[in-house]
Amino acid sequence: MILDSLENAGLYASIHPRFKQAFDFLQNTDLLALPLGKMELNGSDLFVNVVEVVGKSAIEAQMETHIRYIDIQVPVTATETMGWIATSQLKQTTQEYNSEKDVAFFADEATNFIHVQPGEFAVFFPEDGHQPGIATGQHKKVIVKVLV
Repeated sequence: MILDSLENAGLYASIHPRFKQAFDFLQNTDLLALPLGKMELNGSDLFVNVVEVVGKSAIEAQMETHIRYIDIQVPVTATETMGWIATSQLKQTTQEYNSEKDVAFFADEATNFIHVQPGEFAVFFPEDGHQPGIATGQHKKVIVKVLV
C-alpha cells in the first residue's frame, strides 16, 4: 500500500510499467470536471472509474481484494477513510472471488486506517486488503485500475 500526495506521484512511476501513464493522467487532468463513468486510458490494461460514493461507517464498509488489478484511489471532493489489512490475514470471506469483476469481499476488520484527502492517493496492490468508502455524506472519487 502507498499513501502520498499527487504532487509526489512521479516518485512511483518506476514501480509498474503502467504507473507513469496513470499518474500523468491524475496529475494533468481536472478530476473535479470528469464525468461519472468508465474511461479507458490503455484498453483493459489501464482504465479509470469515476464514481459518486455514499459514505459508510467502518462497520458497513466492506473489506475487498483484487487479484488482476492494482487500485489507485483518489478522493476528489472529500476526505475518505480507508481500512487496510494484509490479504494473507483475511479469513472471513463473505463473497468468493468474482473473476469477471476481479473482487472478493471479507468480514475481517482492518488492522490500520488511513485518511486520504483530496489531492492525495492510495495504491492498493493484490497483497492489500482494503476497505474504502468510510466517510460521511456523498463524494466524488477517481479509481484507476492498473492491470498487474
